[in-house]
Amino acid sequence: MSPVLDTAFIPPQDREEVVRNAVWESMVAVDIDHGPPAEDIAVRIGLGAVGPLKVCSARATAVTIRRTERLAREDDEPAVTLGVQMTGSSMVVQNGRECLLGPGDCAVFESIAPYTLLFDEQVDHRFIRFPRAALALPDRLLRDITAVPLGSDNPIARLAFTYFSQLTATDELHQGVHADAAVQPSVELLRAVLTSQHDNSGLARAPLEATLSLRVTQYIREHLADRDLSAARIAAAHDISVRHLYAVLSRSGISLGDWIRTRRLAECRRELAGQNGRLRTIAAIGRSWGFADATHFSKMFKQTYGISPRAWREQNHPRASA
Repeated sequence: MSPVLDTAFIPPQDREEVVRNAVWESMVAVDIDHGPPAEDIAVRIGLGAVGPLKVCSARATAVTIRRTERLAREDDEPAVTLGVQMTGSSMVVQNGRECLLGPGDCAVFESIAPYTLLFDEQVDHRFIRFPRAALALPDRLLRDITAVPLGSDNPIARLAFTYFSQLTATDELHQGVHADAAVQPSVELLRAVLTSQHDNSGLARAPLEATLSLRVTQYIREHLADRDLSAARIAAAHDISVRHLYAVLSRSGISLGDWIRTRRLAECRRELAGQNGRLRTIAAIGRSWGFADATHFSKMFKQTYGISPRAWREQNHPRASA
């Protein structure tokens, strides 16, 4: 990751404020206490993002970071941060526990509870900040796993150390399709580390299953215009079978084909009535929302709304009389 802040180029009297503002704006609101006097403060920070994940690499002189009770209480975007220790040693304190990290170790801490991070001189540390909701893990599991060393005794944690240290350091993974492709594997890997460390993977399955219907319908909304949207594609995107997909939706009272068709028709109806409703043919608008057959589209539209798409457009965009 390319550094975006280096205190070597900042006047000593401004270094504390510049570092604090950079961390607050890019990662999380915390109090920062530097060990050495202002003229000896040396901080080098690289910042980036992988989709909704925020990443940071940092080398610094001795520093203590505190997420106070007030800051935790005011949190409007709960997050879980994974700390990855590259060199040196540090300590994480949260929820009545403290853990010492050495090279190759990781630990997580939550933004919704106070914590303290203590870093020795010239530590090289990486941070990856995950939206708490993306992990879909129970509150109890997260409380139990904060400030717990995730290291050499956990083979999945060892794998995660290598993966996340590369993720934070590789600029190509922080943009475009590469970043998009890395988000879900990153979430799933951290989830695997935490549930395996907790030794109860069943705690992770329940919330995942409970949110599956919501995640599926959100995926469909985002891909309504895709003509190849199918049960097989939707199931594959969520690592489940087609049979499981239909069962999950059925429990929510959703018939997949009807649900997709209803929302595609609603988008067509909205577009036909919109200010640009006459800029394209009715058939073209239908095709853009997944209706390949114009006759079928018109039939479904009239059956649903009691009016043909042409009449609906005329009703909203009457032609001027001669």
